[in-house]
Formats: sequence, C-alpha cells, structure tokens
Amino acid sequence: MSQTPPMRKRHRFNTRMTRIILLISFLFFFGRFVYSSIGAWYHHQDKIQSQQSSLTVETTPER
Repeated sequence: MSQTPPMRKRHRFNTRMTRIILLISFLFFFGRFVYSSIGAWYHHQDKIQSQQSSLTVETTPER
C-alpha cells in the first residue's frame, strides 16, 4: 500500500510533462504553418506579378 502514493505522484508528473510536450509541439506546428503561409503568399504575389508583366510584354508588340 505504501507504493500507491508515489505512483500517483509520478502519474501527475507524467500528465504534466505530456501536456508541456504537447504544447511545445503545437507551438512548433503553428509556427511552421505561419511560416509556410507567409512564404506561399509571397510566392503567389510574385507569380501574379510575373504573369501581369508577361501579359504586358506580349500585348505591346501588337500595337
């Protein structure tokens, strides 16, 4: 019976550590998501700008 309380304390510590690890993992995941979203947005803007510039170059010789 004397072994039961340390097991409960250890269980509480493991639950706390699990929550901390999950929180850190979530922060890494969220940070990577934000980083990739910003990169994708800039890539999208560059793609639109290059398409517009190629359209203006193609239309000017027709004049």
